[in-house]
Amino acid sequence: MLIIILFKFNLVCEVTINGQSVGYIADKEAFEAKVNEIINKEEEAKLFTTIEYMPEYQLKFVDKTEQTNEEVILAKLEDSSETTYQLYAVTLDGEEKAVLSSLEEAEKIVDEMTEKYEDDIELDIGITDKITTDKEEENTVKVATASIDDEIEEKKEEIEAEIEKQKEIESHTVRGVYLEVTPVSGTITSRFGNRESIRSSSHTGLDIAAPYGTPIKAAADGTVTFAGYSGGYGYVVKVNNGNGVETYYAHCSRLYVSTGETIEAGETIAAVGSTGNSTGNHLHFEVRINGNEVNPQNYLYN
Repeated sequence: MLIIILFKFNLVCEVTINGQSVGYIADKEAFEAKVNEIINKEEEAKLFTTIEYMPEYQLKFVDKTEQTNEEVILAKLEDSSETTYQLYAVTLDGEEKAVLSSLEEAEKIVDEMTEKYEDDIELDIGITDKITTDKEEENTVKVATASIDDEIEEKKEEIEAEIEKQKEIESHTVRGVYLEVTPVSGTITSRFGNRESIRSSSHTGLDIAAPYGTPIKAAADGTVTFAGYSGGYGYVVKVNNGNGVETYYAHCSRLYVSTGETIEAGETIAAVGSTGNSTGNHLHFEVRINGNEVNPQNYLYN
């Protein structure tokens, strides 16, 4: 009987994974050596490899026509394996920007960026450990350097733009009031302090020539204290902008706001004209501090 069994059957190892039979192998020892090769395969930045379900074995007689399938089983095991890597993330302002396989590579990028920008901006750039199973997110040094450099340049431009914006705001600010809008665009025909035959005293504002009907915009937020006809000013809008600051818009052809109205910077409040003591269409723009006229070009049209 034993001879018949050996003649018709082979003694093999049935392999089961997670309780399911996946095939047969002829040599358990050789097969396990290959499984260990999967687990111990050398790879850059690798910490370890795990296989979700390790194979189990059982000796079994099977018909000699039944084929062993070691390579198929090994492929299944490799597909179910998971490798964990020790990578290094370069961060900018606390956000991960690039992932490198070695600490030396990451440090090289940080040192290069720090040296390049140390005189321009304060960089919050550093390195954090990154334990991951996704090695696909790893960057080359060249790609990582270029990407981070581009982002820092963009950050630098934003900072420079903000600095310029702050300088502009400061140059247009009088006693905490930001004159952020130029009332009209045009040609300056008479500057503050000028003495001309049309008036008996020095000029108290700035004259900007513009076509009849050109919209006049409020230079800053405020409250209209007067909107109407006033002697040599003609039709004029006077605005209290706070902190003792006032702005006047004179010689208008039309007024679009009323006394007591709250207005915002950039709001159209009147139209250019030539009413009152005027020889042509223009805006007479005044800035006053505590009732005293100051040169508008200290803040606008400069």
